[in-house]
Amino acid sequence: MSTKWEKQGANTGKLTFEITPDKIKEGLDAAFKRVKKNLNVPGFRKGKVPRQIFNRMYGEESLYQDALNILLPDAYSAAVQETKIKPVDQPKVDVESLEKDKNWVLTAEVTVEPEVELGEYKGLEVTPHPTRVLVADIEAELEKKRQEQAELVLKEDEPAKKGDTTIIDFEGKIDGEPFEGGKAENHSLELGSNSFIPGFEDQLIGHKAGDKVAVKVTFPEDYQAEDLRNKEAVFDVTVHEVKEKQLPELDDDFAKDVDEEVDTLEELKAKIKDELKEKKVADAKAAIQDEAIDQAVENAKIGEIPDAMIEDDIHRQMDQYLAGMQQQGINAETYYKLTGTTEADLHKQFEKDAEKRVKTNLVLEAIVATEDVNVSDEDIDAEIKKLAEQYNMEQDAVRSALSNDMLKHDIAIRKVVDEIADSAKQTREKKTTEDGNK
Repeated sequence: MSTKWEKQGANTGKLTFEITPDKIKEGLDAAFKRVKKNLNVPGFRKGKVPRQIFNRMYGEESLYQDALNILLPDAYSAAVQETKIKPVDQPKVDVESLEKDKNWVLTAEVTVEPEVELGEYKGLEVTPHPTRVLVADIEAELEKKRQEQAELVLKEDEPAKKGDTTIIDFEGKIDGEPFEGGKAENHSLELGSNSFIPGFEDQLIGHKAGDKVAVKVTFPEDYQAEDLRNKEAVFDVTVHEVKEKQLPELDDDFAKDVDEEVDTLEELKAKIKDELKEKKVADAKAAIQDEAIDQAVENAKIGEIPDAMIEDDIHRQMDQYLAGMQQQGINAETYYKLTGTTEADLHKQFEKDAEKRVKTNLVLEAIVATEDVNVSDEDIDAEIKKLAEQYNMEQDAVRSALSNDMLKHDIAIRKVVDEIADSAKQTREKKTTEDGNK
């Protein structure tokens, strides 16, 4: 097949391609089979008219458009593969000629990926990401577990302090009038949790069970209910109970209560240390990957990004996000209703970093091509096994859902990301802010 690609703009060009007579014959035959099913020709049963009679009555040219529609997808795809271009949008196809017994000639206006000229992407300098677990880290995690095991003990005649939990009734009023959502009974509120309007919790500190308190606050300007923003309100509060946290002793019994796999506090500390180490190593690897890849993208020269690529990325992110919501039993319509947002709002949310994501993908694809990354059958088998376990599916179901090309692509990208991160050097100085802090 004669195929030619002529670049015309930064990301556009004209693709000329042909369909040979033998393929045209296949297309005409397929088109005739479709058409004759509904033909009523005197002397023949419906759908049984011979091809010669059809051609004499209607002309073979009457099948050209249907035949072209049948042949075009494969012909265009073959032309794209032959010229090795990377379209990013639907082409605009025009017919140059449909002559009998000759090649059909077609052209397509095509938008393609921008060219990428790679810069340095190996051995890049990144900021250090230490993975050492400090004693303070272990103590902080122990305290967190201790707080989770705390019991609330009733304070008989003692004032509430920060950290205590109060059981209260309240009713809020603005200019003496109650407002929607401003009333509750037997509400549990931890003082210092910052879960209420700023200033509310502080005004309950020092009060005992049985006290009645007039709490005066001003709703913040970014409050979720627009009609309450910047409004002054007075809450009539009745304190029913004050409870304080009673923390357990850090001993072997505590250790066994929070983790059945350990018998002593020292064993719990050792396990926490291992878990924190594992997390720090994973976090450090992710941070190094992000920083090194950002540098690789900055070092590359990338042509103008077509709008179609930006839109495609945004919609792909939206689809993935809504699919995650669907897995939680929340469809798109319900999500928009619950969040008070629209499809346009979600589009805007993912629009922010779309260009960065597209550029990153382009650079990674270019590195894969440059490095000629090898993906073995063993790599694919391991990926299928991992996905099957992750999504609780049979491996055969994963194989049928994902093609080898898709799997090879994802594995190759991941290998490149690992190579960029593994080659990075943690020698870059941290940036200093204007106030001198790092």
